[in-house]
Amino acid sequence: MMVQLKNMRVMEILSEATNVIAEGEVLQLLNIHNADITEQQYLKVIHYKTAKLFEAAMRLGAVINDASKQDEDALALYGMKLGTAFQLVDDVLDLSGDPDKIGKNLGDDLSEGKPTLPLLYAIAHSSPAEADTLREAINAGGLEDLNSVLAAVKATQANEYVLNLAKQESAQGCAAIAHFPDSIYKQSLLDLADFAVTRSY
Repeated sequence: MMVQLKNMRVMEILSEATNVIAEGEVLQLLNIHNADITEQQYLKVIHYKTAKLFEAAMRLGAVINDASKQDEDALALYGMKLGTAFQLVDDVLDLSGDPDKIGKNLGDDLSEGKPTLPLLYAIAHSSPAEADTLREAINAGGLEDLNSVLAAVKATQANEYVLNLAKQESAQGCAAIAHFPDSIYKQSLLDLADFAVTRSY
């Protein structure tokens, strides 16, 4: 459909997004079983792998509708912030959600050796012994130490930290579109940003 529009700007956005998302997937693969990445390195991965898709979708909508550059950039920023918030909440749900609601088992990311932000935060704020347990769980993958991991995440309030960060991202996304006139469309975007950080699935 995008090709049929015969709009080079659309193709540029799609091409750039595809490249960035692919790079994000590679970065995530390189970080598998690596418990020593920083929060900034982790955020770079989700910006590339997940949030870029949201950003591109919002930018495409603006371009197709001949929005001004200011409005295009505002919507793109909203998309980036929404995508980041959405992924951060996903990370929290992986360690605290109801499997029946989220459609996957608790600790699926951990079982694959993915160092998500709640785990990284827990490592940084745990005792040396607990941090070692968390590192070993990520390095090994699997769920043998899931109970110990969940206990450390709870004790360090890692999920609360990540949820707060997600809410900040969501709020920044809403602020980016604050200048748009009130409408059902703007309200839908605001509601979506709220849902992204309050959902349980």
